Amino acid sequence: MTASIELPFISQSDAGTPSVLHLVRAGDSTTLERLLGQNAGFLQAQGFQGKAGNFTLLPENGGAGAAVFCVGNEGERDPAVFGGLGKKLPEGNWLPELHDLDVRYLENALLGFSMGEYRYRVGKPTPSKARLVVPENVSPRVVALATANRLGRDLINAPANLMGPSELSEAAREQLESRGADVRLIRGAELDAAYPCLAAVGNGSERLPVVVVARWKAREGARRVSLVGKGVCFDTGGYDLKPAAGMLRMKKDMGGAALMLAVMCAAIDAHLDVDLELRLGCVENSVSGHAMRPGDVLQTRSGLNVEIGNTDAEGRLVLCDLLTEAAESQPDYILDAATLTGAARVALGPDLPALFSNDDHLATQMLESGIGAGDALWRMPLWHGYDAWLDSQIADLNNISSKPFAGAITAALYLQRFVPNGQKWAHIDTYAWNDADSDGRPAGGETLALRAVFEMLSRNYSNP
Repeated sequence: MTASIELPFISQSDAGTPSVLHLVRAGDSTTLERLLGQNAGFLQAQGFQGKAGNFTLLPENGGAGAAVFCVGNEGERDPAVFGGLGKKLPEGNWLPELHDLDVRYLENALLGFSMGEYRYRVGKPTPSKARLVVPENVSPRVVALATANRLGRDLINAPANLMGPSELSEAAREQLESRGADVRLIRGAELDAAYPCLAAVGNGSERLPVVVVARWKAREGARRVSLVGKGVCFDTGGYDLKPAAGMLRMKKDMGGAALMLAVMCAAIDAHLDVDLELRLGCVENSVSGHAMRPGDVLQTRSGLNVEIGNTDAEGRLVLCDLLTEAAESQPDYILDAATLTGAARVALGPDLPALFSNDDHLATQMLESGIGAGDALWRMPLWHGYDAWLDSQIADLNNISSKPFAGAITAALYLQRFVPNGQKWAHIDTYAWNDADSDGRPAGGETLALRAVFEMLSRNYSNP
């Protein structure tokens, strides 16, 4: 269901004679007067003042021959500024033309237009009526990010009956192998032996767990980054059952896996100079006669034993084995993403993913990249004063805190137990969802932090 990602773009060679979408700096009266011509007075009377966000069509030969969109400074970093254009442009092909604006505005216009035009439906998607022409000099990163954004959204939005552990792992394999990556899907006895804690979560479901391990490198000798994603395709909470309202959006509990897969696909498509590893833990957290129970003690790949204080804190059980394995190749960085805690949403709301890191330089790079890409993260502390809250009387640690506070922090502290000293690591606790429609962000699954992570990788692993 993810084999072909259709974008609302058309190449310059296929566009024929497109209409022109003039992108003008807000307040540039000289350019606006020239473009609006004899229509200036009429349009001003209708309220068009050249302010940021103002849009108008320009008549030509009895129809819409061109359009003008006024952009403020925020258009240089935030694609969502352009997310509403699809609702305004008539059917046809539209060529963006910059007026005294940096090329970053053009890249964001293309990406933001694609973000805003996205809609998910089961079955064949409805194609966009308006399409933007992609100029030949545009960086491949634009199409790479637009494609990755739609891929991640499609996976998150898919109903759980259509996107279980097997389907998610096969979608990952399909996308990555088509890009030249080496992919292994690990199941059954091999999975149970290599990832015992993850297996204890996934084997509670009739839809058995799958681990995706993928590798792609731009060249021999490229520096390595390891990506890890939580792929809980549906989360009932297990024996610590969620209330009905709490399950309504639990198809999105694989949003971390969708995000990390999207990051890897974008990095490959943009030809970044990096050696990438990817691990996705694809499971379902169910209630059954063979599901894990509160009070059970699980073995992990690292050798630590974990007491189960709550079966609804399963995401960290999925991630801990994958983090242990990711560290074995000693990459530059390990980056993991997960829809891990409601506490992060209480602290930061739905739009700001929480960032935890054991390395200040990595954290700063992630935060600066997020600001530069219009895809902000917010750093939260790995406060080791709370470490003891994870103590267990019968095991090495518990999977939940003994206190009702700082749930996002204690979840991150749990994960850090599985990252070796000296290994640089960052953890993203994301919501992976838009609760309501806004420009560039339609309601439903969302790849929050995709642009931030991609920007960080681009800055560190650009082509030599």
